Amino acid sequence: MKEYDFYIVPTPIGNLGDMTNRAIEVLNTVDIIACEDMRVTQKLLNHFDIKTKCISYHKFNEKERVNYFLNILGEGKKIALVSDAGTPLFCDPGAVIVNELRKNNFTVTSLAGANAVATFLSQVPRNGEDFVFVGFLPKTKQQIENLLKKYKSTDMVFYDSPNRLLNTLETIKSARPNSRVAVGRELTKVFEEIVINNTEQIIEHFKTNTLKGEIVGLVFREDSTSDENFSDKIELLKSKGFKAKEISIILSELYNANKNEIYKQCITGGNYE
Repeated sequence: MKEYDFYIVPTPIGNLGDMTNRAIEVLNTVDIIACEDMRVTQKLLNHFDIKTKCISYHKFNEKERVNYFLNILGEGKKIALVSDAGTPLFCDPGAVIVNELRKNNFTVTSLAGANAVATFLSQVPRNGEDFVFVGFLPKTKQQIENLLKKYKSTDMVFYDSPNRLLNTLETIKSARPNSRVAVGRELTKVFEEIVINNTEQIIEHFKTNTLKGEIVGLVFREDSTSDENFSDKIELLKSKGFKAKEISIILSELYNANKNEIYKQCITGGNYE
């Protein structure tokens, strides 16, 4: 197996059985494990009988750890980065050190493994492949409404906390009354639940159910692009020599519309291939 200087290692998001053999091997063989919360990581290491030394690396000490890590790697040692759960750099620390490592020509690799977004989306039927992941939602209602407006033509995936979810759903209902939503919680755990329905029904469901664990949510795109008439714009771009694929990309970027729907309008409205 090829050796690297720095390993980004996913850890289970709930079910310890999702820990890969390669992750265990890497954590056993590196010299140091950089982790968010040493107490959380130590429980994982104890379970798999991993004795490697840990050092804290979180959002409050990211920048000050950089030189320390660079010096260790300069001595020829190896480092693995883990977060409390899931894949580092997905709403977790890591971007600062990875940027510096690449600047200084250290080799970096990421292992395949647990990720809440992928685990969630693989259970949620969608009309298109494209989506936007916005991480944890902002705190104010106005900021959330701005995101809902910006991404109304794209499936929007987000993280949220149990104590905020009902308020978030109320904001979604207010901004997009006819929206459909999917909510997942306790993914890979015993009480895993994914609910898909209109926003009002989702709110009613969680009003009567105890909310625990991390939340992954999705606001489905508005199916309104097909009703929007781009025919004049399509004809204009066609006259300039653009192909259907190019037209769909241009108009989707300009009007924040669904690229696939515009492409359908292109090919059903005439021979634009």
